[in-house]
Amino acid sequence: MRRPLAGVFLAVITLIASQASAQTVEEFYRGKRLTLTVGYGPGGGYDVFARLLARHMGKYLPGNPPIVVQNMPGAGSLIAANYLYSVAPKDGTAFGLIARDMPLLGLMGHNDKVQFDPRKFTWLGSSSNFSDDAYVLIVRNDAPAKSIDDMRRPGAPVMVLGGTADGATGGDVPRILQDALGLQMKLVLGYRDSAAVFLAMERDEVSGRTTDLSAIQSSRPDWLKPGGGYRLLVAFARYTRHPDYPDVPTARELATTKAGRELIEFTEAPLLTMARPYAAPPGVPADRAKALREAFDAVHRDPQYLEEAKKSGVYVTPVTAAELTASLEKMAGSSPELFERVRKLLEGNKSGG
Repeated sequence: MRRPLAGVFLAVITLIASQASAQTVEEFYRGKRLTLTVGYGPGGGYDVFARLLARHMGKYLPGNPPIVVQNMPGAGSLIAANYLYSVAPKDGTAFGLIARDMPLLGLMGHNDKVQFDPRKFTWLGSSSNFSDDAYVLIVRNDAPAKSIDDMRRPGAPVMVLGGTADGATGGDVPRILQDALGLQMKLVLGYRDSAAVFLAMERDEVSGRTTDLSAIQSSRPDWLKPGGGYRLLVAFARYTRHPDYPDVPTARELATTKAGRELIEFTEAPLLTMARPYAAPPGVPADRAKALREAFDAVHRDPQYLEEAKKSGVYVTPVTAAELTASLEKMAGSSPELFERVRKLLEGNKSGG
């Protein structure tokens, strides 16, 4: 009697497996809900981009599943990146928006808290390539330095900047600028998210920070207006000066040495090609990964999405998954000497001084 029962049981299991494998992408997504994890708290530039995408992308996925945003701030989005790589469901119902520095951080391999290989993520693309944006150093008008020349001057008062964490763009770019341009500054890290750093500036806890120009325009639109109380000192991740701020020099033009310029150009790469990178976990089934990428591309052509982006003050210059992956591989192929310089620079400043 046991053999027939075992045969029936095996047949049932085989049938279930066959039906599951035959399930279409639309059948899988119908009735489900996707989770978009953001590596920062509410109110910052990343959050604005993620919520905008979540409102529109579901209609381009088979089955039209709704997308909900889950904020997971901490360590400059490293917590979210580790979660997406190791913990989040790998069935196509989870993806996330992480800091553009995370791929480079993973490639350098100097941080033992990094639990991911950036080349194994299921990349969807980036909402921006920074061609219309800039990563700027913004300071209060009453800050001790009024220009980069002031910050370079020997014996000048030290400028205190705020940021979230090591590995985040707001933690790494100030150190890159400090080294490449010879700035007198101190970096205070540990703020929970971008909104907390903005608040610290308003309270005069810190004199300034580095952040996306679009993030300022979307969350603090009055700051850069006449009488707004703040000014820009330098634009990072720009080949040329931003057309709206022609008096603000680029980091490249301020570099006085070949080594400084090489350092700036190498570390600008993540911003220039993956300013707002979206990734799903490794191992997502190929048909669902394809559907996610196609929906991601489609939403960035959606007139309603683009209109909302314009009203929110964010720049949309999308990068496809293939383009992002190619850029990642190019970074991975950089010289060991350049990797070592960046690694030592970021490791040697973890005291926050």
